Parts: sequence; structure tokens; C-alpha cells
Amino acid sequence: MVYLDNAATTFPKPPSVARAVQSAFTTYGANPGRSGHKMSVNTAEKVYDCREALADFFNAYDVTNVVFTQNCTQALNTAIKGILRRGDHVVISTFEHNSVLRPVHQLAVEGLITYSVADVAEGDDDQTVENFASKITSRTRLIACTHASNVCGVRLPIEKIGALAKRYGILFLVDAAQTAGVLPIDIQRCQIDFLCMAGHKCLYGPSGTGALITDRGDELNPLMAGGTGSNSLDYNQPDFMPDRFESGTVNTAGIIGLGAGIRFLQKESVEKIHKREMQLTRMLYDGLSQMEDVILYTKRPDNEHYVPVLCFNLRGLDSSTAVELLDQQGIALRGGYHCAPLAHQKLGTVEIGTIRASLSAFTTAGDIGALLGAVKKVLQKRER
Repeated sequence: MVYLDNAATTFPKPPSVARAVQSAFTTYGANPGRSGHKMSVNTAEKVYDCREALADFFNAYDVTNVVFTQNCTQALNTAIKGILRRGDHVVISTFEHNSVLRPVHQLAVEGLITYSVADVAEGDDDQTVENFASKITSRTRLIACTHASNVCGVRLPIEKIGALAKRYGILFLVDAAQTAGVLPIDIQRCQIDFLCMAGHKCLYGPSGTGALITDRGDELNPLMAGGTGSNSLDYNQPDFMPDRFESGTVNTAGIIGLGAGIRFLQKESVEKIHKREMQLTRMLYDGLSQMEDVILYTKRPDNEHYVPVLCFNLRGLDSSTAVELLDQQGIALRGGYHCAPLAHQKLGTVEIGTIRASLSAFTTAGDIGALLGAVKKVLQKRER
């Protein structure tokens, strides 16, 4: 099988990640931070190692700013629902995933907030920033945007949007589900108040891992309350980070595996991986653009404005049917709407969705060639 569904979750994982997860069952099996015996202490140290690695990887202000979550969606909901108050206004983008759109929309339907959608101008960062600026009102408390579209790979200029937010005294949230581990992200340079990420995508960790990194924890209302292993006699949820947001036992095996994923990226270099992935993405784009009945929805992707995610369609076929036919050729892709209705409204693909190919550090030129060959076969069979 040629696996090109890495925007959903990366596969394969580095061997070091599998070994790290296994160590949680053979060496670090105790509950971290809940007991005083040696295995519990050692396990807590391994969890802390990953927390420290994430803080360093994204240049967080402090290691205690790192909160472990079960995925990016939980991180986003924690930040969005925790920071917004009645009467606030939010600006999001035309490429938002439902993990941003739905909690924001839910709060609006409940009459608590209002929100506006800023258009992303593909390849024109200044216009995109201007579009965000035009949506700001006197009640705008938060700008919440994806770093890159999970549908078509278009990037947003988060450093410039962060500067805009800072200029207006607005909080800035970045959904880095598709970019954490793909692009260098500096929280301090980009002036990010809430960085949300998935561990199981291009950080190469196991499923069930994610993180929220914020130095605004004291301003957030927790979604959950419960046991934290700290202040156990106090009826109130701890008011300090990260315990304030880590009720219940964390995913120890997943976090240990995530730490190994980060070390893999540090060894291989995020910049080198991205450069290679984008070369392969352009190879795919160029090959598809030469096929008469392939529909492409973006410009030719460059390294500055895109991540290695490409969407397309085969004329005369809806995306789900096309993906099934390509699966029969041994190619694993994703078809449909990718949990991002705003993006499909912008691309004009609400009726048929899109086929999405997404690459990883393990994608090869042979994989791209196999996909191009499979597309040709599907188109040929369709014509018969």
C-alpha cells in the first residue's frame, strides 16, 4: 500500500516511536505524579522530558506552559471555550477546520459571542492580513486561525497575523494541526497566545496525543475538573499550570512516544524534511496538471505559501468514489469534505468534496509515481 493520508495521521511512525511506546509497558508503567515509589517518579520524569521537549521545540515561555491533551481538538476547545466571555467577537478564516469553526459557532448560536470569517488570499500574505484587519471590531477578543489548510495545503502568514493581533491588543490562537512538525513555529516571534497541535500527525507521535501551549493559563476556565495528583485536599481545581488543565491520568505511553517523535524531527531537521516533501508535492502537482481530466484547486505549491497537502478531483467522479477506485489500486488517500466546510465553500467543492494527498517524511518519489500511475488507470477505466 502507498500511504498518502498523513494529514489525518502519519504512517508509518519512526521505529524509535514504537520502541518508546513499548518502554511504557515494560519500564515506565506506573501512574506519573500519583505515587512516590521509584517507578512512578521515573515515569513522571519521562512525561516531563516530553513536556520540556515541546517547550523547547516551539520556544514556549516556560515548560509549565505545555498542557497535554488527547488531540488538537481538545486543545482548541480548551482555549476557545476557556478564554471567551459573553459579548466577545472572534475572527476566524475561510480555511478553518471544524475543530475551530464548531466551538466558535456553538458559542455564537448560544448567544454568547459573535464571529466573522476573513478570506485567505492564496499566495498574497499582505492581502490576507488586510482581510483579517477588516473584520476586527471594538469587541474582538480573539483571532483564531489555522496555520495551513488541511484541505488544500495553503498556509496563512501567522507571524504577520500575530503582529496584527498584538497591535490591536487581541489574543491570538493558532491551530497547528497540519504544521506542528512540518514548519518551524516560534511562539514568541509569532506572538502566539495559544498554540494547539496534534501529536499523531507530523510530530510522529501515537494517536491520543496533543498539546496546548499557552502562557495565558490563568485566564482560561478549565473544561474539566478532577484529580491532578496535586493539592488533593483542596475542593477547588488547582490554579497553576499545567495541573489546572490536566485532570485525570495522562496518556503516558502516548506522551513517551510523542517525545521520541520530537527527537526524530530534531535529528532529521524540520527544514530538510519540509523541503523534500514540497519537492515531491510539486512532482505530484506537475504530473496531475498534465492529465486532461484532473482538476486542481491551487496554484503550483511553493515552499513559502504551502505545506505538503494537495487536493484534486477527477472529472466526472465525486471524490469519495474516486478514492475508492484508487484504493483498489493500492493508494491510500482521503476523499470527501475533510471536516472543513468553509474551505469547500471557498474552493467550490461543496457538491463533490476533494481527493486529498498528504505527504510525510517517509513519502518517496516512487510513491508519487505510483499515485500518478493509479490516477491514469482510473481515468482510462472511466472512459471505457
